[in-house]
Amino acid sequence: MSRPTGRVLTLLELLQSGGTRTVAELADRLGVEGRTVRRYVDQLIDLDVPVESVRGRYGGYRLAPGYRLPPLMLSDDEALAVLLGLVAGRRAGLTTAERTASETASAKIRRVLPKRIAHRLDTLMEALAFTDQPGEFETPDAGVLLTIADAVRHHRPVSIRYTDRDGRRSERTLHAYGIVTHAGRWYVTGKDARIGEDRTFRLDRIAGARTLPGSFEAPVGPGPAERVLSGFATAEYRHEVTLRIHGTVEQIRARLPAGVASLEEYESAAGEDRATERWLRVELRAERLDWLPAVLASLDRPFVIERPDELRDLVIALADRLTSCAADPDREQPMS
Repeated sequence: MSRPTGRVLTLLELLQSGGTRTVAELADRLGVEGRTVRRYVDQLIDLDVPVESVRGRYGGYRLAPGYRLPPLMLSDDEALAVLLGLVAGRRAGLTTAERTASETASAKIRRVLPKRIAHRLDTLMEALAFTDQPGEFETPDAGVLLTIADAVRHHRPVSIRYTDRDGRRSERTLHAYGIVTHAGRWYVTGKDARIGEDRTFRLDRIAGARTLPGSFEAPVGPGPAERVLSGFATAEYRHEVTLRIHGTVEQIRARLPAGVASLEEYESAAGEDRATERWLRVELRAERLDWLPAVLASLDRPFVIERPDELRDLVIALADRLTSCAADPDREQPMS
């Protein structure tokens, strides 16, 4: 690569880092005179890179929005960060387009990586292990995601075409408060204008979205993420469970996070440390109860089951099985 061409690409990289760069600053970084900087800028403009000049005391050059993406200059560390982000996003299911878009983006970056960086990346990927399975979730439509994000920012109502978990389709007007990612899925939370209540919707179940005239006031109080977790904890499922657990908030939340259970924290007495152990009321809803006895056992904290009786029976059955296994060390284990 000739030195002038290399300097033009360096100029592009400097401009892509953001902000306005003065001619003097660019000339110093490139090791050339000011008129040479202007010539390099003209070359970028000839390549359809949207460089604009800024007049005034603090003027210079900066990148402006263009009709197409200009060549993107990434440092070694930036390229590695982008590739690892694409890998992590695919595994977590947090992609916003077809899987092929993520794969082709990764391939384009890998093709132009210097050999030493590509080797470092391959070494990292060989040494990297994940404790969970790759995400296989449905991805939201990018157009829907961007439309709703714009409605959130400008507090505008948005009409969505939604299909619920039972396959029922409906069109709703939503006052969207925010977009939240949780457990590999994208959600939007807001007020359903038809019923006047807060609701949470999966973005991959929204077939279309369009912004409507008007505006709304964003509510005060919990943020979007807290609203989504609270909605999960109080969703309508088959069983309503109420417990009292003796422990700290941190101990309980380690096994029953906010997306699973709501926790009633009592006011601390004067001078009492909120991290001290005390009885706390825990409520959750579940379609099945068979997973709860093991979770309660793993808490290793005193607990009382207020409801339902079926959960109490399941806990007793688990305790009996554990006692039986521990009492007879010569008992044969079932063949797998």
